[in-house]
Amino acid sequence: MEKAALEWRNVVKKRDRMELGPVDLKLYENYVTALIGRNGSGKSTLMKLAVQLIHPDKGEVVWFGERYPNGLPAEVRAKIAYVPENYIAEENGLKMDDAAKFRAFWYPGWDWQRYEELLHRFEVPGDKKLNKLSKGQRRKFEIAAALAAKPKLLLLDEPSSGLDPFAWKTMMNEIRRCVDEDGATVLLSTHIVEEVRRMADYLILVDKGRSLGMAEKDSLLERCREIWISRDDELLDELPGVIESAIESSGMVRFVTLDYAGAAALLDEAGVKPIRVRALELDEVMEHWMNGSIPTA
Repeated sequence: MEKAALEWRNVVKKRDRMELGPVDLKLYENYVTALIGRNGSGKSTLMKLAVQLIHPDKGEVVWFGERYPNGLPAEVRAKIAYVPENYIAEENGLKMDDAAKFRAFWYPGWDWQRYEELLHRFEVPGDKKLNKLSKGQRRKFEIAAALAAKPKLLLLDEPSSGLDPFAWKTMMNEIRRCVDEDGATVLLSTHIVEEVRRMADYLILVDKGRSLGMAEKDSLLERCREIWISRDDELLDELPGVIESAIESSGMVRFVTLDYAGAAALLDEAGVKPIRVRALELDEVMEHWMNGSIPTA
């Protein structure tokens, strides 16, 4: 059985006009999980709960199999790195290298070589004050510092915001390196479909404070297909997983199924050869999921 690096157990949290939960989710160790959903759906709230910036009104958060209701011990915090969407104002007057030295104090595994290498690749001088950086430069510093900490749990809230394409590619490669070489677990909150497509092993969808489930990305994409056939009869009603169908002007029947293997087997049994089969794009799958059509159990 795979271990969980982070769990939200029956968590409820009221925030302004939004209530999150109840949420029951797990992040499996050594995978990248993408947290997706509309603005205001509760993604950042889940992140803040995971680093105890806020606490649940009900339920509990569990780190590496342990509960810490009285606060995360320093040795546990040293395993967690967090890149928030909005930065810590108290550090603004510090130079980057001074801010890095402060953070390195709390992370015994801090890798100065990786930090300096990333700043060089990001083309950001370490002697600039944080409040003098552009949005993109500040984001690069935060990512470099988080990766230099060599965390076991890396939380990234909209990490690509403000990044140029070259820095974005570097970030993507370094996140994968963090997982593959360092054994990290990553939670990535993003609106960028390409990030999800390239990086994610698992997907979590939240909407209006509710978790709509968790799915393994590749298997989810594998079973979602759009199919065209030349017949419109009772067979369509028998096909498994059909969530959408239409008769096109050409007379062909087009349908979307969430069970491609089952639908293909039934079509073959009936002697019906599909005219065309198309794999759904990730954004299409996410839209169907948002509308409640993707079973994740």
